[in-house]
Amino acid sequence: MDFITSNFAPIMFAGLIVFLLIGFPVAFSLGACGLFFGFIGIELGVLPASLMQALPLRLFGIMQNDTLLAVPFFTLMGLILERSGMAEDLLDTVGQVFGPMRGGLALAVVFVGALLAATTGVVAASVISMGLISLPIMLRYGYDRRLASGVIAASGTLAQIIPPSLVLIIMADQLGRSVGDMYKGAFIPGFMLMGLYALYVIALAIFKPARVPALPPEARIYREPNGSGGYQSLLVLTVLSTLVAVFLARHMADIHTWLEGKPVTSVPTDEKIVVAMCGGVFVAWVIAIFNKVTGMGLLSKLAERVTFVLIPPLLLIFLVLGTIFLGIATPTEGGAMGAVGALVMALVRGRMSYKLLTQALASTTKLASFVMFILIGATVFSLVFQGADGPRWVEHLLSDLPGGAVGFLILVNVMIFFLAFFLDYFELSFIVVPLLAPVAEKLGIDLIWFGVLLAVNMQTSFLHPPFGFALFFLRSVAPAKPYMDKVTQKITQPVTTMQIYWGAIPFVVIQLVMVGVLIAFPGLVTGNLDAKQTYDLDKVGAQMRDSLGAPPLDSMDSPATGSGSTSMPAPPADDLAPADDLAPADPVIGPSGAAAPAPAPAAAPEPASATTGSADPLTPPPAAGDGSGFSDDPMAAMKRSVPKAQ
Repeated sequence: MDFITSNFAPIMFAGLIVFLLIGFPVAFSLGACGLFFGFIGIELGVLPASLMQALPLRLFGIMQNDTLLAVPFFTLMGLILERSGMAEDLLDTVGQVFGPMRGGLALAVVFVGALLAATTGVVAASVISMGLISLPIMLRYGYDRRLASGVIAASGTLAQIIPPSLVLIIMADQLGRSVGDMYKGAFIPGFMLMGLYALYVIALAIFKPARVPALPPEARIYREPNGSGGYQSLLVLTVLSTLVAVFLARHMADIHTWLEGKPVTSVPTDEKIVVAMCGGVFVAWVIAIFNKVTGMGLLSKLAERVTFVLIPPLLLIFLVLGTIFLGIATPTEGGAMGAVGALVMALVRGRMSYKLLTQALASTTKLASFVMFILIGATVFSLVFQGADGPRWVEHLLSDLPGGAVGFLILVNVMIFFLAFFLDYFELSFIVVPLLAPVAEKLGIDLIWFGVLLAVNMQTSFLHPPFGFALFFLRSVAPAKPYMDKVTQKITQPVTTMQIYWGAIPFVVIQLVMVGVLIAFPGLVTGNLDAKQTYDLDKVGAQMRDSLGAPPLDSMDSPATGSGSTSMPAPPADDLAPADDLAPADPVIGPSGAAAPAPAPAAAPEPASATTGSADPLTPPPAAGDGSGFSDDPMAAMKRSVPKAQ
């Protein structure tokens, strides 16, 4: 029994692993493990019997958590967009733009995957949509099956790291940080990961061109009457929009200064990107509308199609992310606006129906319930684990690692990588992250950086063979048997499960490279965050003294130093008025009616006792100043007790 009581926390953690290996559902494994070890701990005297009384309050706290409201909002938005045909239009149009170049279809999948991630935030919707639409086209024109499978699965998982991401919402809640800050921190790393995917495809197009053939001429549907593809007007429109976006980005501080009426010197990078992108797209949209209304033929069919197809998702990105980054809306409010915007877009496109709405609402309810059940189970487990001093055990286990903070980050990411083979990101967020966050904070690691780093690592859980969920989603829509292609009228061979697994491995390696880049360059995350406010107590004290009409500290004589020719009496304990406003003390009247002599100066305090800290345990030590037990100045005493802000 002594062994169990002295090692209760590690035994409890091992018990959770046993519950999970048995195959019990994760939510119920967490709750059952917490209750089981809670009752054992109470019987053994390790835990107080009153511990379980805190459980109802914790469960009510979950239901009162406004941050988690963003989960069903973003889920509903993504499902409506996926069912309204936006992904189909994007893939068709962007595929026509990049199709003539080698690897163009794969690049289109990466680009559309990033756009769907920034609008839907749901991995399943992105992977299934691109698998149904792009995979048959890529197989039709001779793409390598492993590459086609891998690029679709990996591009779909961009919804895990590019805002508005569900995992970032959960991560912010578990780390006790703002969802808006987590979105800002993940903005640039998410699009950098998209860039690494695109670089991999371009490298294959250069060194392995047979694996990524170009779209044949007969498959290019947007052609001008003279037979050209219409790329010249698209290029001119793109250059013009880019120039407008660059101008807005460079003069964003000037725009803020003009709008706010006060000088603004710096603007966060994520805000510059969102606003500049929306400004450039708006210019392109105005030109396209003018061309369509007047019929002047300024734009080719391809340029006009690209403009009108890209506007809805980019408008939704600004409605959600733009309002969050600009501080107009909270992430929960942004999610609500995104859901309403998705409903409006589906209605405008004529794709909204009662069946589509009920399916989206049912799927949203299932996912939200899944999250809540896991969170309730994790709360039961964490309550008992904390009561058994589990966080202290984890801290002692990880804080003394060689290499300090970098060694801790490397070990944690290796551990998360291997746990992701068996657990998905919800389970990792609710089980592992609460144990690691206190240690990271104690080591001085910024928790926003830590959360984004873990989110990129957890993204691999969708691509890990054999349990990656993105691989399962793609397997459900990829052809499992030979079929007749509708266009070529030829028999097309199926995509095997092993081809899907092998295709995902290069992208897992790319994600691990991104983890290493973020460890080496934390500024990619923290550089986008708003600067922390620091306060100088000297200036605060000077301002308070000015408001009270008191002289500066350097002009006041201190009896403790003996400088100056005048001495000021100490103020009463409950009187904090400035020294200049204090009247001279009245003389003490003795029994004979004569003024009694002034009291003798207080003797120097005796050395402090080793046990009480002073010679008399009932008498507090005198404050620094005049030796009378009062501070020479209230603000000076406050500044001595509070460390100066760095």
